Amino acid sequence: MSVRPYREIHRRPSRKIMVGPVAVGGDAPITVQTMTNTLTSDVQATIDQIRRCEIAGVDIIRVSCPDEDSTAALVKIIPEVTVPVVADIHFHYKRAIEAAKAGAACLRINPGNIGSAQRVKDVVQAAKDHGCSMRIGVNAGSLEKHLLEKYGEPCPEAMVESGLEHARILEDADFTEFKISVKASDVFLAVAAYHGLAEACDYPLHLGITEAGGLRSGTIKSSIGMGSLLWAGIGDTIRVSLSAEPEEEVKVGFDMLKALNLRHRGVNVISCPSCARQQFNVIETVKVLEERLAHITTPMTVSVIGCVVNGPGEARETDIGFTGGGKGTHQVYIAGMPHHRLKDQSIVDHLVELVEQKAAEIEAEKPETATIAAE
Repeated sequence: MSVRPYREIHRRPSRKIMVGPVAVGGDAPITVQTMTNTLTSDVQATIDQIRRCEIAGVDIIRVSCPDEDSTAALVKIIPEVTVPVVADIHFHYKRAIEAAKAGAACLRINPGNIGSAQRVKDVVQAAKDHGCSMRIGVNAGSLEKHLLEKYGEPCPEAMVESGLEHARILEDADFTEFKISVKASDVFLAVAAYHGLAEACDYPLHLGITEAGGLRSGTIKSSIGMGSLLWAGIGDTIRVSLSAEPEEEVKVGFDMLKALNLRHRGVNVISCPSCARQQFNVIETVKVLEERLAHITTPMTVSVIGCVVNGPGEARETDIGFTGGGKGTHQVYIAGMPHHRLKDQSIVDHLVELVEQKAAEIEAEKPETATIAAE
């Protein structure tokens, strides 16, 4: 039994599929995805945006392929990026075949939307020939007419039924390398649908609260919905849908996983909201510190607390701690122990230097083969 059983998350058992070289499901780490918002046919703009997402740590990236120019652009985009690319296909089966031939690692598709059984077989064959997996993407806003007539409105049962119907189409074509999503902008609807789907199948699940809103409101809705699912052990890959730049979605995704101890990437800053007891400007210090530490990918924790009420206790649990003290002199902790004092004027610079040193030490101790699995 764990020393802290209240921290344990028991993930739902699922199949494992591959999105290019990245494993999804099974015992693989939960992956973070986003989607470009450039015109895919604008090759350089799309590459530049993907590279910014790579810096933020994205594991898988999706691009929209609504026309032939977009799938043709994949041939130029994919060799220039390091993460697997998912081609987002909605209706035209030829776009899926073109994307597979162009090197897409995965096709986001609803098999029931692309026509005859033969067309589905053609897409499946292209996926098999070119090593593509697929994602069945069910959305509350675009449920099939017969399901809306049956249930009267988008509901969890209708969404689960839609996902399973699409899954059977692929299974009948002898294809099981797929994951499923059942997204909705309504948090309650999405969460209930994912719970139902998790019980009904063992395919990997792609989590998302679709059209969640702007950076702040969307982060809150996504954290409530996806966070509750992840806490329940449901979910194998996630996309935070925000009306913001894609790299912001990646950052929120990783912060969500870090909060649940499911992935560890970069610096986890533990800081107080500040109050009249603060001995330095906590809010401004943390704002600048997080910006200055954005380049650090090594997992570690840093506490920044304004006074001695909670500061020493938080510092005991972190790699590097900083607690405000009187007369402009503050306490620095290393590995939970008091280490040295520091004056006001050099707080951020000094903490950044300590973090960079610690990151270098941790990286030097890692085996050369360490990969995403180490996260």
